[in-house]
Amino acid sequence: MTLAAGLRAPAEAIRRARVAGHLGEFLQGRLGPDGPLALVTLPCPGLGAEAIRAPGPLALDQPGAQMLTLPALCDLLASGGAAPDGRFRLTLDLPPGGGAGASTAARVALLHAAGVTDPATVARACLASEGASDPLMFDRPERLLWASREGRVLAELPPLPPMELVGGFFGPARRTDPADLAFPDISDLLEGWGAADLAGVARRASLSAARCLQLRGPAEDPTAALAHGLGALGWAIGHTGPARALIFPPGAVPRGAAGALRAAGFSRITRFRIGGA
Repeated sequence: MTLAAGLRAPAEAIRRARVAGHLGEFLQGRLGPDGPLALVTLPCPGLGAEAIRAPGPLALDQPGAQMLTLPALCDLLASGGAAPDGRFRLTLDLPPGGGAGASTAARVALLHAAGVTDPATVARACLASEGASDPLMFDRPERLLWASREGRVLAELPPLPPMELVGGFFGPARRTDPADLAFPDISDLLEGWGAADLAGVARRASLSAARCLQLRGPAEDPTAALAHGLGALGWAIGHTGPARALIFPPGAVPRGAAGALRAAGFSRITRFRIGGA
C-alpha cells in the first residue's frame, strides 16, 4: 500500500498532530560561567510542524524540508516507546535552521501522531534524536526555564505579560550544534523575570540578544536599530539562528513595520500576539 493510500484509511485510524514553533528566544545563555545552557522560548503560534500517521509499514513522506531519515524516525519512535510502524507525512511552515524550532517541532509532531504525548517522554526522545531541544512538547513552553542541551525543566515561570510581536528571519540558516556552549552568562537577566512588566521583559530580551550578537555575531545586525526606529519596547533573536522579533504593547505595532523589516532584508514576516494568563 502506498503512503497516499494509507492516508486514505478510515478517519478513525489516522492521527494528526500540529506543534507550534517559536521565533527565537527571550533569553538564552549560561547560568554562570560553568552552568547549564538555559533559555526562555518565544512561542510563535503561526509557525509549526504537522504530522499525519496512517496504518501500515513504517514510511515517511516529507514534501518540503527533509528533517529525518527513515532510520532516524525509527530510532525516535523507539525512544518514545512507540511501535516502529505507521505511514507518516511531515510538513513544516517554519524554516529548518531558522531559530524557529523546526527540528524539535517536527519530532514532537511525529511522536504525538504516533500516540506519544507525555512531555517528559517526548523531551527525552527528542534529546536522544537531535542532541538538543526546545521545550515545544509542553503546553506553555514560554513558562519554563529550559536546559536545552539536557532536555529538562530548570524552573517554572509565571505567565508573560500580553504583547504583540512582528518579526521574521534575517540572514542564512544555521543548524544548532549540540556541542556548542559558547554563550554569554544570563544569570542577571533572570533576576526578577517573573515580576517584570512588558518593558522589563523587553529590556532583558534585548540585552540577551545584544550579548549573543556581540559574542557570536553576525556583525551589523539591523534588529536593534529597527526596534529603536519603530518605537518597539525591545527585540529578541534566535540565539542559534536568524529568527528576529520586535516587541510591542498589544495594538502598538506601527503601520509600515513589516515593510521596514522587509526593506532591511528580513524574510517571512509574521505578526502575532502572545502572553496573558
